[in-house]
Amino acid sequence: MDELELLKKDWKKGTETFKNYSDSDIYPMLHKKSSSIVKTLFYISVAELVFWVLISYVPYFFSDSLRERLETSYENPIFTGLTILGFVVVALFVYLLYKSHKSISSTDNAKKLMESILKTRKVIKYYVLYNLVMIFISIPLSLYFEFNQNSEFHDQVAAFDTTQMTILVAVTILVTAIFLGIIWLFYKLLYGILLKRLNSNYSELKKLEV
Repeated sequence: MDELELLKKDWKKGTETFKNYSDSDIYPMLHKKSSSIVKTLFYISVAELVFWVLISYVPYFFSDSLRERLETSYENPIFTGLTILGFVVVALFVYLLYKSHKSISSTDNAKKLMESILKTRKVIKYYVLYNLVMIFISIPLSLYFEFNQNSEFHDQVAAFDTTQMTILVAVTILVTAIFLGIIWLFYKLLYGILLKRLNSNYSELKKLEV
């Protein structure tokens, strides 16, 4: 039994919200609101893709030292692979949101609209989870690359005693936790408000289906 079928158990609960409206009056409003929300989410995702492209490549053309370090980093297949994966995931996220918007805009069926809303929620959930995982991986990995590519930093770390190494590990964990918290709050604000509205539409659509 799929998620929609499980949710049918509480569709018959009454509500004053719809007392003076028929299903034919309410559905077009929910459809329009849902389409508008997903369209906004799509525009935000495009802006985010452009932002990450600019952050990644604009400094490359204005800083010789950064250009040199990036070129050295791209010699490492792990760094190159993660960079490509990052852009592929963001591009896929943009495509899936665009597809969700088209699906919601073209449907005239409440059940299909609910399915599209569920898919949109899952896409955003997995995208945010992916970004949190990447932050968790990237900070220690960046430290590893710095250790191997920066001879001065390498010599400093190699000379650390047990206490200094423990402090370095603790600082790395703390910085990672702080960045995870910042990114989580960023996406909570960026997508959370719109997702809350989309969830509200979904809840109202459940009450229309009998």
